[in-house]
Amino acid sequence: MNHNFQVPEIGAEVFIERGQTEQEIDTLFCQLKNNGMTITRIRLFEPYMRTADGQWDFSLFDRAFAAGDKYGIKIYGNLFPDTSFEDVGGFKFPRDNAHFASIREYIKNVVPHFSLFKSCVGWVPINEIGSGSLPKDEFTQKRFEDWKEATISDKSSRSGGYEHLDFAEDRFLWEYNTWYLEWLCDEIRKYNPDARLHVNGHALFNSIKEYDFPKWRRFLSIFGGSAHASWHFGNFERDRYSIAMSATSEIIRSGAGNLPWFMTEIQGGNNIFSALAPLCPTAEEIAQWLWIILFSEAKGAMFWCLNPRASGFEAGEWAMLNYQYQPSDRMIAASGVIKTVNQNASLFSNLKEEESGLNILYVRETMWVENKLNISSPITSYQGRSAGAGINSSLAYFEALCEMGIQCNFKEICEFDFLKDDYTGVTIILSQQVAIPRDYNEKLIGFVAKGGRLIMDGLSDYYDENAICQWMHVHPLAQILGGSIKEYKMRDDLFPIKFSDPNLSLSAHLWQGSIERSTGVPISGDSHSVYAVKNNFGKGMVVWVPTPLGLGAWVSKNFEDLSQFILHYVFIGKNSLRFEYYQKGLLMKTVKAGNATLTMIVNKSPDNREVQIINNEKLHPEVIFSNKGGMVKSDVVKIASEETLIVVWN
Repeated sequence: MNHNFQVPEIGAEVFIERGQTEQEIDTLFCQLKNNGMTITRIRLFEPYMRTADGQWDFSLFDRAFAAGDKYGIKIYGNLFPDTSFEDVGGFKFPRDNAHFASIREYIKNVVPHFSLFKSCVGWVPINEIGSGSLPKDEFTQKRFEDWKEATISDKSSRSGGYEHLDFAEDRFLWEYNTWYLEWLCDEIRKYNPDARLHVNGHALFNSIKEYDFPKWRRFLSIFGGSAHASWHFGNFERDRYSIAMSATSEIIRSGAGNLPWFMTEIQGGNNIFSALAPLCPTAEEIAQWLWIILFSEAKGAMFWCLNPRASGFEAGEWAMLNYQYQPSDRMIAASGVIKTVNQNASLFSNLKEEESGLNILYVRETMWVENKLNISSPITSYQGRSAGAGINSSLAYFEALCEMGIQCNFKEICEFDFLKDDYTGVTIILSQQVAIPRDYNEKLIGFVAKGGRLIMDGLSDYYDENAICQWMHVHPLAQILGGSIKEYKMRDDLFPIKFSDPNLSLSAHLWQGSIERSTGVPISGDSHSVYAVKNNFGKGMVVWVPTPLGLGAWVSKNFEDLSQFILHYVFIGKNSLRFEYYQKGLLMKTVKAGNATLTMIVNKSPDNREVQIINNEKLHPEVIFSNKGGMVKSDVVKIASEETLIVVWN
């Protein structure tokens, strides 16, 4: 099977259910074709293929795959073994040994049958992997007990001999997801060895604590994810959904490594009673989301879904077509993006993000510790005392950089390459990553020594992976930080922190750390206390502010001051196209396509805007997509509210 993507593949999931006629199914695939879409995914419900006597009748789904053959639509079969009719997303693990055997039997019958259709290009072994917490079913609990017996914990070497909290369930669930996904892939390859294998993580800002992306690269062909605003963007207000989509895309891009990825599910239509928040995407949002995904090196995208299902949860919801199976304004908007991509196929065949050297790192163990230690309080509610604070703090830096028009990587710490000989021009940002495994101490020291720049704020590295406080003795990173913590004091939900530069003052959140300085040069404080230092170490430098700046920006929604902090202490390449000044409500991404440079600019503010671009190389702009008449002249961008511009610079 050829896994190469000549141009991005864009489509929508066709929902097949009992009651549909052959003509209806044909119409759905015809609409995909007519609107320029080339891929779909189909949930292969086992109950719709099993007869009362236990035999197999594939005729319902045969009609769909035959329609795929007819209209040239590539189909990803989404395995959906027997589950409750009320189960919207599918089960995540076998319940018992009999259920485990039935899943194997399902794959044995379904995969070889549908792989005979030329439209069948790949498989999604499980829908939206990740269970949120360790299931209590018989099968899982037995494997958990076996895992605990086989896992040796050496307290003396891992946490200085201290007793520590038990994170066994978190660690097991992290490994368990990988084991089950790999088992499913192995079973599929028994019958369809050359197929593309793809999986869609979901609710990434929470579920990534269960995912081991580097290991998944061994057995997946293509990475993916779900990005439903109604389900997954609850951290954000609607006018910031573009930031959420961009961050989701960057997480998947990093996880995929050198493998391709595409966004498996994007909300395509109105949800009424399902999901966490009612929402109907606008046509403008559909275009924004598609372009953001494509400018994150995605090889394509699919909407959930093409047609509304008739029965069960989500009945009549989420669709790109209306109830007459005609294109909605959202479908028409997607078709406009597809048309631009196809008209410029040579440009969009292999986009590469313009690397800035900026890397926001999140740490899985931080999420585990947050979930374990936070106590829900009926008295007060602070962002820093909630599960997800570390991710939101990191997202604050990401949002500030997006609104400066600067590319930034968003990686789990294990995905960062610590093996290079030189990190000149490379920056790592660790924002409120309260728990960092001890294995990374030497790696971070080496990174700085070899020319890297480390920005560390909040309570980052307060704990090790077992929630042992790192400040009770000499901190492992003290030599690069340039000092040690005297103590942390609770201040307020928001309070100011001023820097030695009189123009630099930020809102901070909850805690303020004071520093016992060694080699660090004070950059914030007074005659009594030092609150931030800058420390040269080897060929590199560390800026350490043991006060939550990212969370301060997140809570106050003031990302402009954080952008000034970034500009002050992070090296930004002079040749990059970016906004001259921070632009609240705007997002810009830059990619390379051969010798050409492309930028995507989205305006989420309520006003039409005119903004200046830094264009040091005097490149000539050509607008190839504008859905509201925006334009670029030399280095000035005119863009309407909710508009997306795609610009080629030569």
